[in-house]
Amino acid sequence: MHTYIKQLLYAAILTGLSGCSLVEVQNPNVTDESFLGTPQSEAIWLNGMNRQLAVTLNNTVHFTEIASDNYYNNSSLSNKVFDIPNILYSDLDVDNMQRSIARLSQMADYGLHNVAPASRETTDNIKADMHFIGGYAYLIGAELYENLPLTAGGPVASAAERLQKAIEYIKAADALQNDPVKKQQYALALARAYYNLGDKQNAVAYADNVVKNNPMLLLQVAFDGVNGVSNTMQTYTFSSSTNTYAPLPRLDFLDPKYYHVGNASTDQKPIAILKGEEAFLILAEAALGNNNVDEAKTVLKSLLEVVKRRPVASIDAKLAQRKGNRSDYPLLATVEVKFDKASPARSGFVLDRQAGNITVYTVSGSSVTEADIDGATTSDQVLYLLCLMRQEIFMSEGRRMTDLGMRFPVSQVEQQNNKNVNAEHTQAIIPSYIPGQLGMDDFTYDKATGLVTMEVDMNKVLVQNKTADRVLPLLK
Repeated sequence: MHTYIKQLLYAAILTGLSGCSLVEVQNPNVTDESFLGTPQSEAIWLNGMNRQLAVTLNNTVHFTEIASDNYYNNSSLSNKVFDIPNILYSDLDVDNMQRSIARLSQMADYGLHNVAPASRETTDNIKADMHFIGGYAYLIGAELYENLPLTAGGPVASAAERLQKAIEYIKAADALQNDPVKKQQYALALARAYYNLGDKQNAVAYADNVVKNNPMLLLQVAFDGVNGVSNTMQTYTFSSSTNTYAPLPRLDFLDPKYYHVGNASTDQKPIAILKGEEAFLILAEAALGNNNVDEAKTVLKSLLEVVKRRPVASIDAKLAQRKGNRSDYPLLATVEVKFDKASPARSGFVLDRQAGNITVYTVSGSSVTEADIDGATTSDQVLYLLCLMRQEIFMSEGRRMTDLGMRFPVSQVEQQNNKNVNAEHTQAIIPSYIPGQLGMDDFTYDKATGLVTMEVDMNKVLVQNKTADRVLPLLK
């Protein structure tokens, strides 16, 4: 843990906590004894936890986006095999993601058990923040990995066990917190954890709380390009001149979610980790699980109103020319898109970035309309719209891979250093309905007719496989 303290102090220096006496220490070999109990130690530690949360998102979001059917890697940079998808336990990116999540949860534990008790300045709200961040670490670990150790070198825990740990931490945060806005954030985090567990009763109760009391809830994680924590997803989708990642053409209208105006280092956009839209999606799925199609449609219409109230921005995106491995990306607004060969051609999905500024959705956007919802008459038709809305609303936030039922394996480095890891733990979960050989991202473009045809509509696939493990848990 000494290494964590040194890294945290360096982070505190970078983020400008110049008022802390610890920042003025000349000897970088800081130990537990010289750190614990010093002025503002709990604030410095919490600051470091927030920094690590941003780092963890940087190490997870962009990889999960290309592993899904949201983006494909259109360059020679970043991971070149997750797109296929080919996910091996020996991949260093798998290990880096696992390490980031573990570090975040371990920092929470150390903060709660060592830093906070040693400081006379620690408040209940600070301890609540530590509990929540720790709970969030357990939550995303459960969403992205089928199995992970709960402690360094410890037994391998299932996703369900990690979710229970997340619930324990977030409930502890709620008991300490007196800020009503944060308590609503915790309620949504609990709804999400119970959703992943398939606990319909609790997921609905907490989601309903958010819908009734704070439907526009939004919790975002900030980045700091000046001090070495840039938003990697922003870099790969907008700021980089190489246009590293490209969205599927049917999602082009939602890209970029993160952008800069002027200096990229000083204009780093945040990533949402909790937003009120999720509560509506949970309630709609639960209604479908109860065979109440009309209720689900009503909830989705209310969700559209929330999406419409989210901010948009007008930006210059002329540099996003989609140049890279594929030279046939559609660039004109006149292009129509078929979600698969059997779907009708639809307009409005591809933007002409050379014709002037484009409108981007900075929190949430969706192509689904109230007319679409009215026109859906069967449970599966409404479920399809729900799956599409989940994908579009969570675009660029690292959520889609989980919704597809895919999970990362325990890393080879962990296996080599933890006797509790067996061969089964080192296998990625890639369901049989997931197309291989870049099939999720593939499309054809007939320039003569201006028509793009997607190879597969994964939301149709999800509806067809709605009873499969790890997907649509509230339908079970």
